Amino acid sequence: MNFPVLSVITFTPVVAAVLILLIHAERKNETRAVALAAAVFALILSCWVYFGYDQAAGGYQFIEQYNWLPALGISLYFGVDGMSTPLILLTGVVMFTGVLISWGDDHPHVMAGIQDRPREFFAFLFILAWGVFGVFVSLDLFMLFFFYEIAVFPMYLLIAIWGWVVTREYAAMKLTLYLFVGSVISLVGVLVMYWVQYQNTGVLSFDMLAMESAGFSKTFQDIWFLPVFLGFAVLAGIWPFHNWSPDGHVAAPTAVSMFHAGVLMKLGAFAALRVGIMLLPQGAQTWSWLIMLIAAVAVVYGAYIAFVQVDFKYMVGFSSVSHMGLVILGFSTLNRQGLLGAGLQMFSHGVMTALFFAVVGMIYDRAHTRQIPELGGMSRIMPFATVGFIIGGLVSMGMPLFSGFVAEFPIFMGVWNVQWLVAVIASISIVITAAYIMRNIRQVFFGELPEKFEGHLTDVTALDKVAIATLCLFMIVIGLFPNFMVPIVEEGVENVLRLLQGGA
Repeated sequence: MNFPVLSVITFTPVVAAVLILLIHAERKNETRAVALAAAVFALILSCWVYFGYDQAAGGYQFIEQYNWLPALGISLYFGVDGMSTPLILLTGVVMFTGVLISWGDDHPHVMAGIQDRPREFFAFLFILAWGVFGVFVSLDLFMLFFFYEIAVFPMYLLIAIWGWVVTREYAAMKLTLYLFVGSVISLVGVLVMYWVQYQNTGVLSFDMLAMESAGFSKTFQDIWFLPVFLGFAVLAGIWPFHNWSPDGHVAAPTAVSMFHAGVLMKLGAFAALRVGIMLLPQGAQTWSWLIMLIAAVAVVYGAYIAFVQVDFKYMVGFSSVSHMGLVILGFSTLNRQGLLGAGLQMFSHGVMTALFFAVVGMIYDRAHTRQIPELGGMSRIMPFATVGFIIGGLVSMGMPLFSGFVAEFPIFMGVWNVQWLVAVIASISIVITAAYIMRNIRQVFFGELPEKFEGHLTDVTALDKVAIATLCLFMIVIGLFPNFMVPIVEEGVENVLRLLQGGA
């Protein structure tokens, strides 16, 4: 019997959440230690899955199946392919760094980390991680949807309780309503697919691998592709349903912003690919022009709105909308380069945006403002965080030798092969991104240090530096050694192309 690594990695966070809730509320450091131990364990397992994936064999690996409700065809059916394996690693990395960032600093001028009820905070954060891992490993459509909803549910509480006092209730409710409307629409599509599959095959089953060959008619796929794809893509911040995302980013505490932008938005994109494109490939081919159009708008619009922000966190929030637009743009090409770039971009953007939100959080905890004109001179006080932000900025701009270039170049190649004009329009975002990243680095890190900060600001903690270094490491390694990730994602792309060609 092989070790059930996917089950263990999926249920580690929820077991940790229960253990954390059993600790006395006053014992904050014990709570943090248990959270860190669980996060390290999950990171080790996610590395095991990533490095243990056999690229030569390809396909779905680490398969586990446990019948849960056989009468309805529901089972705990786990497995990963080349698209989901990097996302498992991403979740492990963001979970680990998020716990480090939330640890806190006992300096009197610093409000860093989670000081208020860390026990409940980490428990909710880990329930969120449970849902995320579950979506990435599920091959059963019912369980994928179940985990998807679990991942959305704790976000409301994490933002409404620990978020930025000014907008937290508004942002949490707005996020929840948007995501629930999106998921209800996609749920209807999922249930219709389940029923039609039963009519076609005579078997009640939520098995997605069986659904791939369930023989959905072209008319059926054309009707249901958009509700399913867009319903899930709301969580990926797709335009024009992106409005909840920057507000949610800004109101959330730092670790939750990291999770939200780094991993949760990938959840929406991954589910849209897994359920929309892979199960309804003919529908995807019919509507790919529309998906490409709205993704191109998201890419340019998100970059431009980020450019005009004066709130540092809103700038990163709208930058996420733009970069996630690139993922959807890659999906819309339905070709090898575009899909490869989208798979890499999900990982690259996840690490980059987690780093951005971490550094912005560190600055806000010390300076108590996120207004870019009020900040300056941070490189004198936080040199390590400055270097981290600059590396993230280079990734965001798609500079060669960093993961952003390895991901974005194939996306633009893929789009060019389908519709060169869209590629040209979308590439405007590269210039705008460079402009706002450069301007903010100059203002926030290298501008004059305002007098009110003299002698009051402290450097980031050792744990913060470990988190920054961990995130930077992945962006640099993938940039210098693309073969660290490209062959694995290519395996996942082959699987998608096989279904698209079968549906052609």
